[in-house]
Amino acid sequence: MYPIPQIIQGGMGAGVSNWRLARAVSWLGQLGVVAGTALDQILSRRLQDGDKEGDVRRALEHFPFPRISRRILDTYFIPGGRDASQPYKSIRMHTAENSIPAQELCIAANFVEVFLAREGHGHPVGINFLEKIQLPHLPSLYGAMLAGVAVVIVGAGIPMEFPEAIAALAEHRPASYTLNVAGDRTGESVQMTLDPAAFREPGQHLPSLARPSFLPIVSSGTLATMLVRRIKGDIAGFIIENSTAGGHNAPPRGQMQFTADGQPVYGPRDTIDLEIFRKLGLPFWLAGSYGSPERLKEALSLGAAGVQVGTPFALCKESGLLPAIRRALIAKALAGNAKVFTDPKASPTGFPFKVAELHGTLSDAEAYGRRRRVCDLGFLREVYRKPDGSLGYRCAAEPEKAFLAKGGSAEQAENRKCLCNALVANIGMPQLLPDGSHELPLVTLGDDYANIGRFCSADHPDYSAADVIRILQG
Repeated sequence: MYPIPQIIQGGMGAGVSNWRLARAVSWLGQLGVVAGTALDQILSRRLQDGDKEGDVRRALEHFPFPRISRRILDTYFIPGGRDASQPYKSIRMHTAENSIPAQELCIAANFVEVFLAREGHGHPVGINFLEKIQLPHLPSLYGAMLAGVAVVIVGAGIPMEFPEAIAALAEHRPASYTLNVAGDRTGESVQMTLDPAAFREPGQHLPSLARPSFLPIVSSGTLATMLVRRIKGDIAGFIIENSTAGGHNAPPRGQMQFTADGQPVYGPRDTIDLEIFRKLGLPFWLAGSYGSPERLKEALSLGAAGVQVGTPFALCKESGLLPAIRRALIAKALAGNAKVFTDPKASPTGFPFKVAELHGTLSDAEAYGRRRRVCDLGFLREVYRKPDGSLGYRCAAEPEKAFLAKGGSAEQAENRKCLCNALVANIGMPQLLPDGSHELPLVTLGDDYANIGRFCSADHPDYSAADVIRILQG
């Protein structure tokens, strides 16, 4: 990865790290990163909302498969925007059986986000994926590579097969990815596949694509060492994330223990040994409460190439967070009322998930209790093996009766939040429900949220990505 940035902007939420934020950061010579989560859903909703500034349609004009662009526009684009009394049109969920329409939309959506983030400058742009969200991996990766993404960052799991997929897709060859299948005792691996030839126009020839650098997010030297041994030569470095970072956290090592208010306890076994990373000889960036000039200097003194910073960028003007939510969170922090709860139950993935407490969001127990469970986006579904040997899909946040019927347990379903709908609501695209209400947001931030006042004040609560970089670099 060249040039090596000092600051990597975190790939946050679904559309929080949007193309505007990534472009602003990359424009200034650091690494801007778009979030690769649910981009097909976000693209479809942008078009249904009328694509008022024409950004999506402008990017689709450059998409190398014009017939796919036309199908997407014919299906989702509503001039002037949809009637607000109508719900958003649903999109096809991803499955292991490789739905071509779902793959087409996903490829195009990732292309659009990276294209717009790269537009107008020549600096590298990255994309962040969650390994746990496996079903869209291949079309997401291919779309981002078609747009010239420079860095692929992957967290929330062990992304062993990404380098091989990158190598295949760079040459427009078929790629595969092994799915985790819950309750599978057959010993048979289940492979997702993507063949780029299925999307090409007749007679179309595409030149080979640049292979992006691969940066796994890890929380231990043991995992980093294993990755280097297994996929040596394909790793450009590591992002080392501790338990104070926002979003999904790695579970504590050893037996789970909890604080009095129900948060997981991280102990000495969770301390990251940086000497292991120094010996590996690859660049590394530290993440989790490194959003200050003092912490940046500390990271550099420890041998890091720099830091990954999320929360300060999540609350800046270019962030995709709904402005009203962003300003309410800033006001809470400036008043000394910032609180982030590490919720061991919220995420259907089973990973602890950082939740910023904010009235009117699903962080309110009362608001959560009123919500009727539904699973209509399905990004966090897990694949499971049915008794007859076929594959099924379930989510611990779906209606409990349905989850139990699919072999899940009541304990797994207890207090789970629908992150898919909530994260899309965070950026101003909440689904309209049958009773006339809308899906509620649920915001994730890191523990450093309490210190956001280093970038803003009560008189000037709005600040920019450029302000974050300027202050971090002193």
